[in-house]
Amino acid sequence: MALNTSADAPLPVGEVSRLIGGWIDRLGAVWVEGQITQLSRRPGAGVVFMTLRDPSYDISVSVTCYRQVFDAVADVVSEGARVVVHAKPEWYAPRGQLSLRAAEIKPVGVGELLARLEQLKKALAGEGLFAPERKKALPFLPQLIGLVCGRASAAERDVLENARHRWPAVRFEVRNVAVQGVHAVPQVIQAVKELDALDDVDVIIVTRGGGSVEDLLPFSDEQLVRAVVSCRTPVVSAIGHEPDNPLLDYAADLRASTPTDAAKKVVPDVGEEYERVRFLQDRARRSVLSYIEREERGLAHALARPSIEDPHRMIDEREDQVAALLDRARRCLGHLLDRADSELSHTHARVVGLSPAATLRRGYAVLQKADGHVVRTPDEVTTEEPLRARVAEGEFTVIRAD
Repeated sequence: MALNTSADAPLPVGEVSRLIGGWIDRLGAVWVEGQITQLSRRPGAGVVFMTLRDPSYDISVSVTCYRQVFDAVADVVSEGARVVVHAKPEWYAPRGQLSLRAAEIKPVGVGELLARLEQLKKALAGEGLFAPERKKALPFLPQLIGLVCGRASAAERDVLENARHRWPAVRFEVRNVAVQGVHAVPQVIQAVKELDALDDVDVIIVTRGGGSVEDLLPFSDEQLVRAVVSCRTPVVSAIGHEPDNPLLDYAADLRASTPTDAAKKVVPDVGEEYERVRFLQDRARRSVLSYIEREERGLAHALARPSIEDPHRMIDEREDQVAALLDRARRCLGHLLDRADSELSHTHARVVGLSPAATLRRGYAVLQKADGHVVRTPDEVTTEEPLRARVAEGEFTVIRAD
């Protein structure tokens, strides 16, 4: 119910605390799961105090219970254990604190943890977070590697030593975090996000040594899985625990069985690469030499051909043939010219024999009138009309006289 308050009519702190307590008292009991981070069992005290933490969201709540409630599970429950608590929310008005009053505590067994992880795995896989097509390829030679690991841990030493042994020039950006316990999840997520935000980081390795199922639970946390999936930088999971793979192995772009294996998969071996380069150089040299030898054989074969060895031989062989053809062409042309000359002479003789000049040379004459008209009949000429007579050697004038 909303309260009618204002700056002029505020509620006292005690009243607000009392109202909050009234609302909380109306809440029923709930089953809550979490991890015990602090446990206080004072000798002779009838109440046990503990802090229940949600590692995925970094949220904690105080829990109290009677000693007999905790004594029922005291042999199997300690700090760091995951438990399920049946409790009712309570409000402590004098300090304004919310806590849970536990009526029953149940430890979460390994079998139950594994079953829950399997359910979470199926749910995340159904979202496509583990799909092979979304995984990013690792760079061939990373210049800067982000490393998330425990402080002064064997896993850190294994990665650094093996990577630098394989490629001495490789550099690391290390983030030391808690790799188990209640602080592991938020610290690992924060470290992964920091490294992913650095443009120079080419790949991120999240690593720790092996451990129990409970120790490795932070690396199956849903929030961590989603943080790794959202990274733009390739992430390598190297938890080093073979029997049960944490969910981080499925979400990462590459899984390594151990920290040493991660160094081998992320950093190439300079000796192996040198041998590979030398092998490729030898192979390229052999290929070039083989190509040159093949071309030399082809060139030698081409030079051995008669047309290349003695290029004038073909011309010399054709010289007599060309001379014979030339002589034949000249003879044929001479025959044609002689025949044409004979025909021309014959035609010329005929033309000359039939020409008017030849007729005149035989004693004939041609009479023409003054206008040049040739006289063909006597009737064309009048008496005393002058005419021009043309003979073989010239012409003269004649007059008709009747």
